[in-house]
Amino acid sequence: MNKNRLATPLSVAAGFILLCAAPRLTGTQSSAPSMAPVPSVASPVSQATKDPFPADDFAGFDFTDEQKTEIDKIRQDTKSRKEAVVKDQKLTADQKDAMLLGYARLEYSQIYKALTPVQRKEVQQRIRARRAEDPAAQKKQPVPNQNGNTPAK
Repeated sequence: MNKNRLATPLSVAAGFILLCAAPRLTGTQSSAPSMAPVPSVASPVSQATKDPFPADDFAGFDFTDEQKTEIDKIRQDTKSRKEAVVKDQKLTADQKDAMLLGYARLEYSQIYKALTPVQRKEVQQRIRARRAEDPAAQKKQPVPNQNGNTPAK
């Protein structure tokens, strides 16, 4: 019985991943002529909120060449994913905002994992300093621990 409870969500998740990856795997796009693209409009909420993961958390570090290439790869991958979400006509504005935020979080955590332990401690100090300035932000997002994971509550 426990296997059946797990099988349905896993099959749904696998189907979603397959649908998202299918155009990239085949390398083909629909060649049928389409109507003029509809400009995407971000919701007013997304424009008003500031980025929850500011880039200056990673600013000022002396990255190794290996770290630079890994971070560039992470950013390019995230950029292409975000562009695909913005172009997706099937998603509502709220869904797009949620997915874009999720990709931003994923990018931030991947870059964090690429850092050395010393750099991670510095990032944690910057996060704590930023949150000390804004107590409301402290409740929103926990600081990652040394393993790159957020502590469980």
